[in-house]
Amino acid sequence: MKLPVSTEWVLHCATTLAQLEPGATASAAQLAEYYDLPAPYLAKQLQALVRAGVLAATTGPRGGFRLARPASEITLLHVVEAVDGASPPYECREIRQKGRGALPATDCRDTCILAAKMADAHDAWRRSLAEDSLADILAALPPTAPARTRSLLASTGSAPRRSS
Repeated sequence: MKLPVSTEWVLHCATTLAQLEPGATASAAQLAEYYDLPAPYLAKQLQALVRAGVLAATTGPRGGFRLARPASEITLLHVVEAVDGASPPYECREIRQKGRGALPATDCRDTCILAAKMADAHDAWRRSLAEDSLADILAALPPTAPARTRSLLASTGSAPRRSS
């Protein structure tokens, strides 16, 4: 399965926002500069996270993005599904019943074994992402990472801000 590049962007941006002080925000422009990404496209992806309840957005001169709830309550699956959706990547079109090699209908009463195996793999992938929260990711980062992130974000555009 190949996910769009925006999946990497939002995973990193959510992790970055999790490193900010409580209540602090970062703008889409700051995050785009921080990662050298196209700001307008990143902003659309961040809005998808807002719609999914992963991020909260504030407008105005002190506006920006922050986590909508504690990092321990946001899983990697929440972030990924906010931008990529929850539908499985594999769709069985029952080609086993078509063409010269078509099986008789009586041999196709059960779910296609390949479809079942692909569904199992998708479920395992989703379970794996659901097991790790942003807090778990932060705990695996070097201890100096949050302070470095806050410092570097402060030097991009304008400093991370406290939302009112």
